[in-house]
Amino acid sequence: MADENKVGSIDNNYDEKQIQVLEGLEAVRKRPGMYIGSTGSRGLHHLIYEVVDNSIDEAMAGYCDEIKIGLESGGVVWVEDNGRGIPVNEHPKKKKPTVEVVMTVLHAGGKFDGEGYKVSGGLHGVGISVVNALSEWLEVEVYRNGYKYYQRYERGKTVTELKEVGETKQTGTLIKFLPDERIFDEVEYDYTVLQKRLQELAFLNKGISIQFEDNRGSEGKVETYRYEGGIKSFVTFLNNNKEVLHSPPVFIEQKKEDYVVEISMQYNTGYMENIHSYVNNINTQEGGTHESGFKIALTRTVNEYAKKHNFLKDGEKLNGEDIREGLTALISVKIPDPQFEGQTKTKLGNADVRKIVETVLYEEFGAYLEENPAVAKKILNKAINASRAREAAKKARELTRRKNALEVTALPGKLADCIEKDPSKSELYIVEGDSAGGSAKQGRDRNFQAILPLRGKILNVEKARLDKILNNNEIRAIVTALGTGVGDEFDITKARYNKIIIMTDADVDGAHIRTLLLTFFYRYMKPLVENGYVYIAQPPLYLVKRKKEKHYIFNESKLEEFLDEYGRDNISLQRYKGLGEMNPTQLWETTMNPKTRTTLQVTLEDAIEADKIFTILMGEKVDPRREFIQSNAKDVRNLDV
Repeated sequence: MADENKVGSIDNNYDEKQIQVLEGLEAVRKRPGMYIGSTGSRGLHHLIYEVVDNSIDEAMAGYCDEIKIGLESGGVVWVEDNGRGIPVNEHPKKKKPTVEVVMTVLHAGGKFDGEGYKVSGGLHGVGISVVNALSEWLEVEVYRNGYKYYQRYERGKTVTELKEVGETKQTGTLIKFLPDERIFDEVEYDYTVLQKRLQELAFLNKGISIQFEDNRGSEGKVETYRYEGGIKSFVTFLNNNKEVLHSPPVFIEQKKEDYVVEISMQYNTGYMENIHSYVNNINTQEGGTHESGFKIALTRTVNEYAKKHNFLKDGEKLNGEDIREGLTALISVKIPDPQFEGQTKTKLGNADVRKIVETVLYEEFGAYLEENPAVAKKILNKAINASRAREAAKKARELTRRKNALEVTALPGKLADCIEKDPSKSELYIVEGDSAGGSAKQGRDRNFQAILPLRGKILNVEKARLDKILNNNEIRAIVTALGTGVGDEFDITKARYNKIIIMTDADVDGAHIRTLLLTFFYRYMKPLVENGYVYIAQPPLYLVKRKKEKHYIFNESKLEEFLDEYGRDNISLQRYKGLGEMNPTQLWETTMNPKTRTTLQVTLEDAIEADKIFTILMGEKVDPRREFIQSNAKDVRNLDV
């Protein structure tokens, strides 16, 4: 948190000389995808993140504690902070106002020499100039030196001089812009997507107030996020629907030179580890050196405590997987010069950070365990039980292993495999019930389509350890058929099919089976979801016969459209209660023929939200599930009971 006398004050060291110019802005409008990823929804939202990140950087530097974001009708967005305000005097090299240089020149900003900002999530000036280039118009107001300044740009070009438009006691910056419809597929912001990111930023920067206004509707809504507990509050939020072993969460914070390390962790009674790591507010979804240092230190610390206090026999040792069972942890580091592997900034590569995080956790968590023996005992007992279950799971795994893809005899008996052996050309249908499975086997193209019928519902993996899960016949059949292994042994390169299609009835039981399967894939075969291998089939709900024509209709709204157009007389309407009601030809025509079928690809946009939903729907607590169903029931158009 910033010192009070710094917030909103002028820092004489942050001036025009610190804004460096590296290159021009010409290519941004020609190739926007290179700068914001895409011109679809993700790229559109990225514009807001770029502007907000600049304000967050001011906050991390200690000069801002309030950020406001607003959505207006017509696609207009504004972001305001109470930081120092972008410098406005003439830039020494460009001979024009520095704010104009920042807005119109790529790589112009206060981040490059490490003086303007010691720590930042991105490159200040890259972001805002790209936003300017991709906006129909952008207006900036700067509150600095006791005055208010204004300038306007259109499609990245300056259209007004920088004007002094009044006096003010404020400091900070207000940026208002309209994304360019010539660039983006559509200018429509998703409130929920933005809300999650802004709340996440508030968790990661304790004490900073982030206000989010949506003024597009008639009523409008305003939410404010401010968490004095920071990532400690984040862990509490993530474990909200879980039974925890101890409260409050462990919280560790240390500053070493220009490095700040924050760690918060809390165990729950579940069986999954839930670790999220960040560098300068960037979610490092692939982990990296900071996450490696955390895991190494955690394993070492717990084992040393266990040995010292006689939890383990001589020679016994807990592995990292056992110790992390049921752990929710947040690792947030803020460092001067982050090195990321790849352009996506999803894996940290700084070698020195591993050692720093490892040292901090080893020292602090070791002391915590000594000072909290009751909590330590719960953690150790859980880890020891996990270790015993892992040994039992080893035996169960043997039943799911295949030495190579050619050993057909090792495949589950009910699998009707395909002829094609190239996984990129093969697909597996996981089908509910023997009846539908029989139709699917007859209706498929056996050259590239394999069929695995399921008998009944699989085990709810949210409430069981891996040893019990792998003793479930249906799950064992899935794991064996896929050939990837499961859990920590999962290897996506061994997948026998690159497309896995879940095909269930369009009723409550079918939806439940689909959710059970998705929970299993998410928890124990997550790379299948992350890499886009998992799909959901979309069988029709109705067969409408009109004269000599047949029409398959896939939802209620399409049926209403059809009936409005052709009338309700002289037609035959059949409602499919289940897949088994379709003969092999109908199943092929509607749901399995790649030329005519519709499938939904399962994607993983937000790991935190996915974890939350699966915990609510499939976890131990009943009240959160009831609340979720009640609050979302209004969105269900048709429900078979």
